[in-house]
Amino acid sequence: MGSTMEPPGGGYLHLGAVTSPVGTARVLQLAFGCTTFSLVAHRGGFAGVQGTFCVAAWGFCFALSGLVVACEFTRLHSCLHLSWGNFTAAFAMLATLLSATAAVIYPLYFTRLECPPEPAGCAARDFRLAASVFAGLLFLAYAAEVALTRARPGQVASYMATVSGLLKIVQAFVACIIFGALVYDSRYGRYVATQWCVAVYSLCFLATVAVVVLSVTGHTGGLGCPFDRLVVVYTFLAVLLYLSAAVIWPVFCFDPKYGEPGRPPDCPRGGCFWDSQLVVATFTYVNLLLYVADLAYSQRIRFVPPL
Repeated sequence: MGSTMEPPGGGYLHLGAVTSPVGTARVLQLAFGCTTFSLVAHRGGFAGVQGTFCVAAWGFCFALSGLVVACEFTRLHSCLHLSWGNFTAAFAMLATLLSATAAVIYPLYFTRLECPPEPAGCAARDFRLAASVFAGLLFLAYAAEVALTRARPGQVASYMATVSGLLKIVQAFVACIIFGALVYDSRYGRYVATQWCVAVYSLCFLATVAVVVLSVTGHTGGLGCPFDRLVVVYTFLAVLLYLSAAVIWPVFCFDPKYGEPGRPPDCPRGGCFWDSQLVVATFTYVNLLLYVADLAYSQRIRFVPPL
């Protein structure tokens, strides 16, 4: 974590920020993000929660990518009280997940081969198709940055650039999907057991976010115990907690004694509690696997001071 600017003898502008492979990927992110956002805002259009999410994701990623490129190019990141390597690695992984989700949702809900009715017409269809293509390219640009900056075996890198660090972002992202399904009429309050599952999701999410925040802010050295050991212990506990939720949630939602083993026939499409429960169950197992993989990888890394 830097605290001073470059020495007077060096250049103030860092051309490598835009000419290196990582810099090129970031420039492409700005180009594709601006194009996607412009196509949707101009004629493609969006509506509802799904469209708002896509536009918000593209806008957030574009703004943060612009900040990263500007700070790298002007070397101003050395003035920020952040672990810059951890920050850029965490943001690249988060942007990859957001752009991937938007690249799936927007074509699924808004893109059709046939022309919509006037006044939108075929022009709106063409803009939506183009926006879908550039949304996919935007995802590839962020994925390329993650691949280029990911720590290799034997390489000294920031914690968030390691597989374990990147998995933390994915775990938090999956937990957000679980929370969204819980809020959408999942009936989790009927049993103490399902409330326990919600507590598990919340506790693990908060702890994961805390690990990311401590890494990004460069405050991992003031915890009173080695950061890498603390993370391993937490990950082990998270595996046990998620394992309990992976057993309890399906039993109290899909067992005939407590819930519905199949989707009720009178349950409306798009507004059924059973669908929300199924989403929660599915992503509970996804996060359980992510925490197990995190625990396995965390045995192979050694933490170094923030970069």
